[in-house]
Amino acid sequence: MSRVLSLYLPYWPTDRLRRALGPAAPARDVPLVLKGVERGKRVVTAADDLAQQIGVRIGMPVTKAQALFNDLVLMDADKDEDRSALERLALWALRLSPVVSADPPDGLVIDTTGADHLHGGEHQTVRHVLDRLQETGITAIAALADTWGAAHALARYGRKAITIVPLGETANALLPLPVSALRLPGTLVETLHTLGFDRIADLVSQPRAPLQLRFGPELGRQLDRAFGRENEPIPSAREVEYIEVRKVFAEPIGAPETLQRYTRKLVEQFCDALEVAGLGARLVDLLFYRVDNHVESIRIGTARPSRDIKQLSRLLIDKIETVNPGFGIEVMTLTATLAEPLEAHQIASALTENQRPDVISLVDVLSNRLGDQAVTRPVPVASDLPERNVRWAGAEVAVTQTWADSWKRPTRLLSPPEPVQVMALLPDHPPVAFTWRGQRRRIAQADGPERVFGEWWKRDPELESVRDYYYVVDETGKRYWLFRDGDGEYDDTGSQGWYMHGLFA
Repeated sequence: MSRVLSLYLPYWPTDRLRRALGPAAPARDVPLVLKGVERGKRVVTAADDLAQQIGVRIGMPVTKAQALFNDLVLMDADKDEDRSALERLALWALRLSPVVSADPPDGLVIDTTGADHLHGGEHQTVRHVLDRLQETGITAIAALADTWGAAHALARYGRKAITIVPLGETANALLPLPVSALRLPGTLVETLHTLGFDRIADLVSQPRAPLQLRFGPELGRQLDRAFGRENEPIPSAREVEYIEVRKVFAEPIGAPETLQRYTRKLVEQFCDALEVAGLGARLVDLLFYRVDNHVESIRIGTARPSRDIKQLSRLLIDKIETVNPGFGIEVMTLTATLAEPLEAHQIASALTENQRPDVISLVDVLSNRLGDQAVTRPVPVASDLPERNVRWAGAEVAVTQTWADSWKRPTRLLSPPEPVQVMALLPDHPPVAFTWRGQRRRIAQADGPERVFGEWWKRDPELESVRDYYYVVDETGKRYWLFRDGDGEYDDTGSQGWYMHGLFA
């Protein structure tokens, strides 16, 4: 059975605009409202969370919204850019699953069938998506269910920020929701309310024939889609620049051996296309289109760009057993969801050079079998503070940042930093000796200070915070990384205490 994740972005137009404006965006503590013209009147088309808390509503006249709050920030809406940005966000979400689509005007839909284990399970997948969106300033509500219609309804009309419906229990979760959750036209919803149909349970208890005769086929179609009686395919967001190969079968296939054979053939064509483009694949999606309009998928990732036929074939075939062919598969497509430049290189000769162990291939196999959270590596993050300058990510995650090499950095970072007692001549001089974990050490050499300021644009308490880091070597040759919390002069810059933050190899 399929599993579908729906993401509802309740403040998408204002969140999108704040991201687009960057430093010029209105402050988060100021209500932001977007305006447009409908039927010749200036009305509110979008409002952020703070604006809605003071009473601003969608469709309200602009003059009435301005009367509610004097310092209201009013800006023009751009629905075309909202939709374009939503489609770009869907392309970003392709790293989670090969089947992702924008769900205008304020959502995404993701088919997580067979892909959630790559992120540690369904709850971890949903939490990962919400955390990434929150880091970029986008508010989201998530619901995971057996069907697109159910997930869409629960994300918008549920009472939780995260709703995960257990497999096979979608019907019970839908019954208490209002009929407007079925993605019906507004006029039809009003008619249903007038006749006393307030909740989905009221409709389910009625015979189908009278409902269709009175309201037309759309009501029954949306009910069947929400309850899983009618399949609703999710169109995948794709870019024309993607490297993709395709195989259409005259007769449906389904035997595992046949799927493996055609997978190898597709990989050969796929790698040829990558070589022509000078690219190597990092994320690869193999999609199986069944005759019942359902899509099965396999996703693999590599720790570095690759167009090795043997390696990619092995990774894909390892997952063939997870594919349910149903009544047969009529189309197979192989796509490089993420590709990076890869130049040709000379293969080492076993007669002239020592062969190095192929650790990367082992990492790829383990990551695709156990999930991307099972094999991780530290990757750099743009931050001045050392504890925020690194995060752990899956081996297939592309690294776009590099660590600055102008200052020495320890091989082991203590979390949290441990307090030490330090003897120093003056605030601007390096330490002479320090006591750490009950042992006193005299310093033979020292370098510093390296001054690091707090990230005031992220947290208000760090507006004036300062750290002075010192690279020190004791009499036995051991190397440490110490810092003073403050500038040694003003209390507003920190506690003036000393801490051990790292050890060098």
